[in-house]
This record gives sequence, C-alpha cells and structure tokens, in this order.
Amino acid sequence: MKPGANANPIPVLMMVRELGSGGIERDVTKLAIALDRRRFTPHVGSFRAEGLRYEDLKKAGIPVVHFAVSSLKSPKVLSPVLQFATFIAKNKIRVVHAYDASGVFGIPLAKILRVPAVLTSTLGHRSLLDAQTIRQMKLMDRWADAVVVNCEAMRKHVSDDYSVPNDRIELCYNGVDTREFFPLAAPKPAPLTDAPMVIGTVCVLRPEKSLEVLQEAFARIWRQIPGIKLLIVGSGPELPKIQANSTRLGIQEASMLLPATSPVAPLMRAIDIFVSSSRSEAFSNSILEAMACGCCVVGSRVGGTPELIEDEVRGLLFTPGDVNQLAEKLLRLVQDAETRRRFGSAASKFATENLNIQIAAARTMEIYSNVLTRKHALG
Repeated sequence: MKPGANANPIPVLMMVRELGSGGIERDVTKLAIALDRRRFTPHVGSFRAEGLRYEDLKKAGIPVVHFAVSSLKSPKVLSPVLQFATFIAKNKIRVVHAYDASGVFGIPLAKILRVPAVLTSTLGHRSLLDAQTIRQMKLMDRWADAVVVNCEAMRKHVSDDYSVPNDRIELCYNGVDTREFFPLAAPKPAPLTDAPMVIGTVCVLRPEKSLEVLQEAFARIWRQIPGIKLLIVGSGPELPKIQANSTRLGIQEASMLLPATSPVAPLMRAIDIFVSSSRSEAFSNSILEAMACGCCVVGSRVGGTPELIEDEVRGLLFTPGDVNQLAEKLLRLVQDAETRRRFGSAASKFATENLNIQIAAARTMEIYSNVLTRKHALG
C-alpha cells in the first residue's frame, strides 16, 4: 500500500443544492475530483441532477446522488429522507460535508444517523440569504463538528456575527486547477479576435455582483480607447438589467454578453483586465482563475478579495460601488502595458504556487482527518 493510503478509503458525501455554474458548485466539483482516492471515496449529493458541474462529475466518474428535495415542509420530503438514510448506510458514509444551505436537509439527518464527521461551509456572506435560511444555518453551526470557511473574512464573519467558536472554524482557501487555468500567449478567440483591449468579467449574473458599476466605469473610458471591448460571461437573473443598462449607456457596440460556458479558460485568457465589481464577495473563484491565467486583475475591496489581490502588487483594489475610482484605475491600466504585465505575472505566480487545487484538496483531507480524529473515528 502506498504511503498515506488507507486500507479502506473513507467514504465522503459532499452536498450542494445545485450543480450549475456558480462558485460553490465549482468548488465542490473540483475538490471531489482532486481528493486522493487512496484516502477518501467522494460522493456528491444534490437536489438537482443537472447542470455544467453534473456533467463534469459524471466525466470524472464521481457518483452523484439526486435527493429530490423541493420543500422541507412538504409531505413529499419523506421520500428523499428515506433515500438519504439508505444511501448513508449502504455506502458507509463517514463524512458528510454540506457546502451550502443543502445542510438544512443533510446535517440533521447525518447527526441522527450518527455519521462520525459532519461539517458545513460558509463560502459567502450570509446577508445574501433569506431570513429563514439564516436562522436555519445558525442551527447547523451548532450541530456541525466544524464550519469550513474559504478566507479570513469569512472566518471573522461567522465568528463575530454568528458566535461560532474559533476552534470549530476551519480555513480552506479555494484552489485553482492550473492544468486548465494558466498563462498562454494565443490569439483571442471569436468573437474577440479583432479587439485590441478587452476589459471583462466572468460570474453568475446576480445583484451582488454589481455589474452596473463595471458598465458605468467602462462607459466613461471606452470612447478614449479605440476598439476597446467589454466582455461579460455568465448567466443569471440580472441579464435583462445588464442588457438594458448597455443600451442606456450607449455601449452596445462595445459590449459582448456571453452565457456561462465550459471550458471558460480561453475566454479568461482573452481578457486583458479582469474586473470583479461585487458589493459582496468571499474568496472569488473567478478572480483566482483570472489570476492563474495571468490577467491583470481589479477588484472591489470586499470580503476575501484583498487576500487575493495585494493592492499595487498583484492588481488593484477599489472602493465598492465607486464608479469614478474604478474608471480611473481602468484608464491607468489601459494606458500602461508594463504595469498590466507586472501585475498579471505576479498574480499568476501567487495563484499557481499558493492556491492550486492540490493544496486545497490536501487541506480538505486534513480537515476531514482532524475531525474524525477528534471524534475517535479515523480508524
């Protein structure tokens, strides 16, 4: 048996509500694929058996179980409850890790079924959740053996705002797959082939991403730079508003709106200046992937973004919602190729060496092992 391997790898159930294009779904998928199968056997549980990440997991041979939960108040919830209990017993699951509000369903059941290690994650600011889910997540905090966060900002959030003891908070930064996201000098793909400069972003189109701030800032500088383009890649409920805003600002001819796609790395590498204009962010996968690709990155000073972007070293930070400040920083970078190159190179080196998926997977396995050891259930 190879060093570090277990005679019987530990079965793990990683839970997430959906398997679409969001950051949490991406985290679960990457980690499930990256876990050392000599030590852990990953399974992924979701309320919907569809989406970009569902296909990725299938290709990787990761078992995906569909718990058809529509409402915890419906009598129909009994069926997925029985399915969950049967699945846990049949697969001898010893770790249940809920990465989002799927824990409201999975965590109490895992505790009742005496799963040795039960964990939740807080990977985004809870102010984005509805009041009922926030109350439910507070209960999950108390029942879970550990709460996993993806940056120091989220550690402070759950500690200060939800009184989770620090000794029950585990930090695991997101990881980037450097086999997919890396610098590559190549022609820009269609429809960006002829664009001399691309400012862009990749995200789920939700209100907290504040994409109107990026659009407004772009509108203030684009007429000064012939041929400059704004690229927004993503799908979500804010699409009609973004389209209407593009018309209002008169930047339709310079804007490209593309739906969420996989793989996204070729489009990421086509972006010269990557912008995260969010008013709420934890530890952004999109910023991390852009950094790994060698993009020059600009981000709003929220959540874990300053832990990723060291201002004036690995990119630039701006005050959330400040259109003037963002426009000034974009204009500076558009006009200074050497600074763009320097920031992009430093960002790529930092992401590749410190935040790759292998490091994140190793830390995740360490957390699982530590919790099992505390519960005297590692053997």
